Amino acid sequence: MKTYIVGGAVRDRLLGRPVNDRDYVVVGASPEAMVAQGYLPVGRDFPVFLHPKSKEEYALARTERKTGRGYHGFAFYAAEDVTLEEDLARRDLTINAMAEEVGGDGTVVDPYGGRADLAAKVLRHVGPAFAEDPVRILRLARFAARFADFTVAPETLALMRGMVDDGEADHLVPERVWQEVSRGLMEPAPSRLIQVLRECGALARLAPEIDALFGVPQRHEFHPEGDVAAHLLLVLDRAAARGEPLPVRFAALCHDLGKGTTPAEYLPRHHGHEERGVPLVEALAARWKVPTDCRDLARLCTRYHGTIHRAAGRDEHLTPSTYVKVLEHCDAFRRPERFAQLLAACACDAQGRLGHGDDPYPAAALWERARAAAAAVDGGAIARQCQEAGKPATIPERLHQARVRAVAEALSG
Repeated sequence: MKTYIVGGAVRDRLLGRPVNDRDYVVVGASPEAMVAQGYLPVGRDFPVFLHPKSKEEYALARTERKTGRGYHGFAFYAAEDVTLEEDLARRDLTINAMAEEVGGDGTVVDPYGGRADLAAKVLRHVGPAFAEDPVRILRLARFAARFADFTVAPETLALMRGMVDDGEADHLVPERVWQEVSRGLMEPAPSRLIQVLRECGALARLAPEIDALFGVPQRHEFHPEGDVAAHLLLVLDRAAARGEPLPVRFAALCHDLGKGTTPAEYLPRHHGHEERGVPLVEALAARWKVPTDCRDLARLCTRYHGTIHRAAGRDEHLTPSTYVKVLEHCDAFRRPERFAQLLAACACDAQGRLGHGDDPYPAAALWERARAAAAAVDGGAIARQCQEAGKPATIPERLHQARVRAVAEALSG
């Protein structure tokens, strides 16, 4: 019986990166032997045990066999005769298929060339078993977003294309798609997540609304980077550079979906893309089962980013009434933190243009000044006045007008 640290912990140590989590594999043991040593069984599909003291997970070495479509279509075999090399062979990428014996001399067990691929900065599949699990397409794209200077091996990309053509990507369950996509969006270069998914054809299956943005032209004077997708990739990476949370990054991903539906005769202009984009956001969020906070912020950003930008426009300015209407529609008085995230997403949009990454975004300060002024209006006093005058139905309009006056005063100084 031997215990090994496997996967990401070995990879990250070799890269000189912090090691936060460790995965353990036990070779030469049976479930009964693990229980006899005090380990607590917790695995449902295959034998996994909690260490009696550290409570870390230890899995028995196992092999797997494809039995059906999708992520769940596998049968597992875990027994004392499964070797470490057999266990590593079922892993996705060579850089994740290395091991070190616990308590050993630090020798890296590397039967599939992971160290060489680390040195060459290549993401390469371990073997043909990669094609049996469509989640690995998403995982590889996520690793591409983490290791932005790594390339995908041509044979691996070809294998992924074959998986998509064979319909494997169509059997991904929404929860796993969102799990991997959300983690990829939080990596340092989320644009690579989208690029790799498109290169293998998976983006068109998983998010046709996003795939439709590639090749769609827009006005060069506003977007020197080129088409809508080029802008989207810059916005995503700008959100990462700013350290924005997941809801802001998902809003960045979705904000221009409406541009993919602009009639050809109107291009490169995209009038009305904000309204057209809202149902597309809702459809994508429903398909991936996106959490409510991410969905709602993306919906608000899609609908209002153009209006929010115009607050600091060169040729036009918003009226105080427009400020208040948008603030009310965004529930900014009860949800100021979410409104701040909306402004952050809009800043990413403005800065996600070629040559504009470090531009200031004065619209954010104007909107925050307007929000603070409107929020300071004493709604309780207005309600009491209306009640005393016997006109309770006028409360919403009276409150709105008071907010408009407060915003006008705040922005006139």
